[in-house]
Amino acid sequence: MNIQLSKPLAFFDLETTGISLSTDRIVEIAIVKIMPDGTKQIKRKLINPEMPIPAGASAIHGITDDMVKDAPTFRQVANEIKQFLDNADLAGFNSNRFDVPILVEEFLRVGLDFSIDGRKLVDVQRIYHMMEQRTLSAAYKFYCDKPLEDAHSAEADAIATWEVFDAQVNKYSQLGNTVDSIIKVIGEEDIVDFSRRFVKEKGVEVFNFGKHKGKPVTQVFKEELPYYDWMMRGDFSLNTKQKLQEMYQRYMLKKG
Repeated sequence: MNIQLSKPLAFFDLETTGISLSTDRIVEIAIVKIMPDGTKQIKRKLINPEMPIPAGASAIHGITDDMVKDAPTFRQVANEIKQFLDNADLAGFNSNRFDVPILVEEFLRVGLDFSIDGRKLVDVQRIYHMMEQRTLSAAYKFYCDKPLEDAHSAEADAIATWEVFDAQVNKYSQLGNTVDSIIKVIGEEDIVDFSRRFVKEKGVEVFNFGKHKGKPVTQVFKEELPYYDWMMRGDFSLNTKQKLQEMYQRYMLKKG
């Protein structure tokens, strides 16, 4: 193992009903947790999304309604998954923009707050795009010199992502061999909400969409407070609403 770990690093991959953070659901999750001593713990679950799986999604990952009809719902496995990920940093392929946001949304939907505070988020795709700019299958061929079998199987993709990452650490000495050294090289996204409705500019949270794009959130609270109510009632992800509410509460505390 080329990476030195001070805490577990969990590589995970999701298969879902689609790509919408607010409406789509997980149908399969696979986690490959790499322990500091190099041992691996693997957990894989098929999940009943409690909604029909679109044919287009099934065509990609091969999971059908019939395959998940007797599977547990996310609510039934949420605590087990949360405990498996306790004290672990998170890693995946395009995970910061898809897998982590979807997972956080599922936890919030069942009333569990899965916090990323204190966790490092390593997106292997960012390393790859920075260094080579390819897809996961090509990355696996490039770094591991073998074809990726069973692509779009969550477990196969999660294992492949771990193997690609380990090969990257070996290939690029400038990355160092710790999670902290890698984050220092590739940068760590300053995420406000996973849907990117808000971003930070010079440390200030600003809107990243609509008529207030580019305006500080606190300025909009001052000038058009009903916009907050509109967003809280609107079709935004639970994570976006959670972060908006946190910003509003901080604003009200300062105002008071």
